Amino acid sequence: MSSLGEEARDWVVSIVVAVVLAFLIRTFIVELYIVDGPSMRPTLESHERLVVNKFLYRFRPPERGEILVFRYPRDPSRDFIKRVIAVPGDTIEIRDTHVYVNDQMINEPYILNPTRTEYPKATVPEGTIFVMGDNRGNSEDSRFVDVGFVPFELIKGKAMVVFWPLDKFMSLP
Repeated sequence: MSSLGEEARDWVVSIVVAVVLAFLIRTFIVELYIVDGPSMRPTLESHERLVVNKFLYRFRPPERGEILVFRYPRDPSRDFIKRVIAVPGDTIEIRDTHVYVNDQMINEPYILNPTRTEYPKATVPEGTIFVMGDNRGNSEDSRFVDVGFVPFELIKGKAMVVFWPLDKFMSLP
């Protein structure tokens, strides 16, 4: 085989390996995500770009306070990003503009405005989480029947880092 043929073969092999590695990384380890909409303001703004860790929740369940991406239950082709408020076995209640988890009012310094809706006391079922946006007045989240308790199998991953725009670069809780 000529040296030109060997070089072409090496390039083809390198490109195929790179494409396969990129596919595996995006499918199983991390994915880039663009925030679309105001539901997570002021923590996240529309059009910011995030790194989402798809690997972490294979080893442990989501924890309260984490921000994660999940497939919208009514249309799994759409992704939502919200904050975990309650996990399986927790009780959740919203009254008098405050959120209570396990009968304790939670401190939410990250919210844009008070929670105006009421939510009767309920227990988060096994295999699900209760999520809310930080912009409570403009967030379609677990308070509403279209979302409800989010099943673990719809969770795509934990939002880890805002990387764009550069002046907004930050690690997420």
